[in-house]
Amino acid sequence: MTRWVVGVAGAVFVAGAVAGCDVPPAPAPAPGPGVLRPPAPTVTVSPPTVTASPPAAGASACPEGGVRLLEGPGDAAMGLRVADVQLVNCGTQPYVLEGYPEIRLLDRKRAPVEVTVVHGADGITSAPSGVEGVPQKVELRPGQAASLGMVWRNLVTDSTVPAAEGWVLDVTPRPGAPRVELELRHSVDLGNTGKLGIGPWKAASR
Repeated sequence: MTRWVVGVAGAVFVAGAVAGCDVPPAPAPAPGPGVLRPPAPTVTVSPPTVTASPPAAGASACPEGGVRLLEGPGDAAMGLRVADVQLVNCGTQPYVLEGYPEIRLLDRKRAPVEVTVVHGADGITSAPSGVEGVPQKVELRPGQAASLGMVWRNLVTDSTVPAAEGWVLDVTPRPGAPRVELELRHSVDLGNTGKLGIGPWKAASR
């Protein structure tokens, strides 16, 4: 009997020892053959599109003749009108003026206005008007300007004759030169006098 009990106890001890031991985890599987990963997508960045800005207002190209006209300040008193027009050398070469320009007046539809252009203010006013003076040679370097004085009366002497009004100045600065046009902000309102006095070209005052 004693021998059997011991044997059983030994069996129980061995079983308990086996049951209390930690079982090591199964080893991780070895990596298989090399796995190819898909390449990263290629991103193409396009340069920004640059749009050229439109030219500023009023920065028009220089006319064919190399000069442009600008409307100067005017004055009006008791029906007598005095105005100033500037001619600017916007080209790259010197521009020489001497004497008087050839002038035409056009209405809003660019139809010619009937007007007699005279040198000076004779028959218009006896007061100093700025159109007096002896013609002189004026040489304009690029960027320089010359001025032209104009004088007229806004007077209606005959109610049966429509009043004339010029809104465009058509100028030939010197003989043989291309004509230059200037759209006026203030009209040459001649009434029905039909006469416009102009002065010679002068170097513009600074």
